[in-house]
Amino acid sequence: DVGTSLYFVNDSLQQVTFSSTVGVVIPCPAAGSPSAVLRWYLATGDDIYDVPHIRHVHANGTLQLYPFSPSAFNSFIHDNDYFCTAENSAGKIRSPNIRVKAVFREPYTVRVEDQRSMRGNVAVFKCLIPSSVQEYVSVVSWEKDTVSIIP
Repeated sequence: DVGTSLYFVNDSLQQVTFSSTVGVVIPCPAAGSPSAVLRWYLATGDDIYDVPHIRHVHANGTLQLYPFSPSAFNSFIHDNDYFCTAENSAGKIRSPNIRVKAVFREPYTVRVEDQRSMRGNVAVFKCLIPSSVQEYVSVVSWEKDTVSIIP
């Protein structure tokens, strides 16, 4: 049909990481003309269903995950692969899988691994970051007695 199409608005969307205290809204990265019906699925192919105050698919095809407490974490919802489809008279397209991962805002402490060295020799110090936040934290400076020694 002339004038009918399906296309990806953002086919580079591969991962969405969000704070559990904020939640996230993820638009379906596909669209069409005439307007396409947008649906979300788990990577397993299972339909997404609404879970009140936890997960909702809006009429415009946007997937929303609401803020939640650590005790309400559910890996099936908050740490999973999703995909979206768009369907109209032109056919049906499927987005690539999108990794959706919630992270928790928790206090953490970094520390320096103790090192010994003879005076005049080189000592290598390592910044120890808790594994739960390692993926999201990077060392940007070193300080000694609150004075920056390496920017």
